[in-house]
Amino acid sequence: MKINHIYCGDALQVLKDFPDESIDCCVTSPPYYALRDYSNPQQIGVEKTVGEYIERLLNVFSEVYRVLKKDGTFWLNLGDTYSYCSRDAVYHKTKSLIQLNNIGSYLNKNKNQNINLKLYNLKPKDLMGIPWTIALKLRNNLGFYLRQDIIWAKPNPMPESVKDRCTKSHEYIFLFSKAKKYYFNSDAIKEKAKSESEARYKSQFNTGNKEVIGSGRPSKHSNSQGFKTFTGFRNKRDVWTIPTKGYRGIHFATFPTELVKPCVLAGCPENGVVLDPFLGSGTVGVVSKQLNRNYIGIDLNENYCKLAEGRIKNGGI
Repeated sequence: MKINHIYCGDALQVLKDFPDESIDCCVTSPPYYALRDYSNPQQIGVEKTVGEYIERLLNVFSEVYRVLKKDGTFWLNLGDTYSYCSRDAVYHKTKSLIQLNNIGSYLNKNKNQNINLKLYNLKPKDLMGIPWTIALKLRNNLGFYLRQDIIWAKPNPMPESVKDRCTKSHEYIFLFSKAKKYYFNSDAIKEKAKSESEARYKSQFNTGNKEVIGSGRPSKHSNSQGFKTFTGFRNKRDVWTIPTKGYRGIHFATFPTELVKPCVLAGCPENGVVLDPFLGSGTVGVVSKQLNRNYIGIDLNENYCKLAEGRIKNGGI
């Protein structure tokens, strides 16, 4: 296993060669189901059924579980899919990328293979619920602790012309751990408290101290160790409002660096190792390097491996 290295190959096969409990943290966003074509017949996301897609991801994440250290964390960003998507719809959504790269489309060859809705009790226009299905299987089948569902709120979502529902403007980031107790540096990602919070702390009812242990409020002259003074910061909330950002390279599903930073800061100690088995344009590697962490990236597409290597070398530019 090489540190600060990008492996170009199938994530499942590459991970099988990694030693047990060798990774501090995994941060990744795998291909979403039936939404994009990454131009490789072995890619994840173009399966005939959603069940096959989920099974392939679980196989990869089983290896992630094995290579994570006992106190390791796994941060998973995953979007959902509506059941009206067909192979033809996927082809049209990826046509611009296909033309850009001047390559044949795997999905185009299979565009008449529609998703089997009845097999999974799905109706046309149903939201499939893929992120939560996978999250629960990671907990129930693989043994992960499902610690939190974080909402990535997008102030600049992809426009939609739908008339019978709201425009989708969020995705999930699930936080998993391998054990009950795990590495999590909450201080590294604390948020600045609001001004009204400080006013409340310094009111006549609190006298500038916050209760930590015990009941009741301190007197104006209390020096009890059960109370601490107002710091100006608060624990990070579980709704992260972060705009999406494009990239001029050939990869069109780029992780925003601001989305990755709190995951790395909280989930991996300095000089630790962060894994991304679906590296794509390399944002996890870029952020890890910036924050004094080591990285290991894996991607099936040779063009993306080269793109990620260049981005990491140039500091994300």
